[in-house]
Amino acid sequence: MTNNQNTLPDIVQSIFVQAPIQKVWNYISTAEGIAEWFMPSDFKAEEGFEFTIQSPFGPSPCKVIEVDEPNTIKFMWDTDGWIATFQLKEVENGTEFTVIHGGWKEAETIVPKAKAPQSAIRDTMNNGWAGIVKKFKQVVEG
Repeated sequence: MTNNQNTLPDIVQSIFVQAPIQKVWNYISTAEGIAEWFMPSDFKAEEGFEFTIQSPFGPSPCKVIEVDEPNTIKFMWDTDGWIATFQLKEVENGTEFTVIHGGWKEAETIVPKAKAPQSAIRDTMNNGWAGIVKKFKQVVEG
């Protein structure tokens, strides 16, 4: 894949969670955990595992590309080249949770499922991820 200067930047959202990394890991590495703060899926933390996220735009086919317990889950999301990464980092008194949503194309490129340009979808999803990481914190600390 060529790194075109016109491609949109990754979405990066981080939040501090007052919980030990192993507890937080359970919320990013199991289908049950992920469903509590993100979307329902049949996810398994196994590299190469194909699963489906039930998104507002319909089912999204996904594939796990990296599992590094207890720090990283990375998967291909849907058919448009997106890569989602959930990263955990042990910090004083808790864990830092970071979402990285990459694989964006040029701003004007249409996202077929949403029938809207990448730039509009990225803006919407950036706001969405901001809310999702807040929900993640509430669920884990709950």
